[in-house]
Amino acid sequence: MILAYTSVKWWKLFTPEQCAGINKFVAKFAIPLLSFQVISDNNLYKMNVKIILADVVQKVLALIVLIAVVKLGSRGGLRSIITGFSLSTLPNTLIVGIPLLKAIILWYNLLLVVFELNAAKRTSGVAPTVEDIEESPDEAQEEEEEEDEEAQTKPCKSKTMRIFLTVGKKLIANPNTYGAVLGLIWSSIRFRLNVKFPAIIEDSIAILANGGLGMSMFSIGLFMASQRSIIACGIRMTIVGIVLKFVAGPALMAASSAALGLRGKILRVAIMQAALPPGVVPFVFAKEYNVYPDTLSTGVIFGLLITVPVALIYSYISIVKFLASFLGKCRKFSWEIM
Repeated sequence: MILAYTSVKWWKLFTPEQCAGINKFVAKFAIPLLSFQVISDNNLYKMNVKIILADVVQKVLALIVLIAVVKLGSRGGLRSIITGFSLSTLPNTLIVGIPLLKAIILWYNLLLVVFELNAAKRTSGVAPTVEDIEESPDEAQEEEEEEDEEAQTKPCKSKTMRIFLTVGKKLIANPNTYGAVLGLIWSSIRFRLNVKFPAIIEDSIAILANGGLGMSMFSIGLFMASQRSIIACGIRMTIVGIVLKFVAGPALMAASSAALGLRGKILRVAIMQAALPPGVVPFVFAKEYNVYPDTLSTGVIFGLLITVPVALIYSYISIVKFLASFLGKCRKFSWEIM
């Protein structure tokens, strides 16, 4: 990241067009291979189902809260929901994550669906707002004003169908879709039948996948250098991003994990995972689709800087709670003996 920043800011080695080309290479070539490697290396048959369910519940709760905030605040839209969701629920499991939970990278591919939906609605001339996933009140108002309701409804349905067809075609043509699907298929075969790729194929995939992770960080450095300030989104949005990542995300994960009965070490692992800095891959996608990449790049940078003290704080809190619970049980046990 630092090398990319200096290459553009001081050495002027890359033009804006070349920077965009590098980001496209990362998004369309390197990340699909990275997804395939991470997903296929994860044993689907030994995954902790409760942690996966807690992760799903956390993301559903975050989505509900973000939609409510956007609607009540009458600001932002689908783009704001995408950014808030990426910051609060998609941790950087690839660089500082826990191997057990690296399969959460699958959420990146689901995120692509929303990115493509946002892009399709923009190109179709429909402003992407939070109502993209609900019935638009503006459409209802237009239908009331029109004398012929059927004549108004048919074009709307036709436009919606074209949007979803466009999204489907884009996803079918996107290499990230194949990386995730093939990773799941190979993982199920590999760990069921205990087979492996030939060494030369495994090594080739590993080299390209590891390069994809490094190139993602390189892409962030290139973007930073193209901005006037390292804090590209401003102080206010930086604070909002930090709160979403290190307060809202872990809090929602703690609530969903506790609700599903996670206790002890597993609960602490889930909360610590949620407190990791924002993911690098969502930034690459945000840059590719031009959905607030400045906010995500700032979130990744500051997240990496403050993740150690934040992790220590959450670790200290979890240890204190564990010791308090343990001492309480010991005290109860001693009274029963007496």
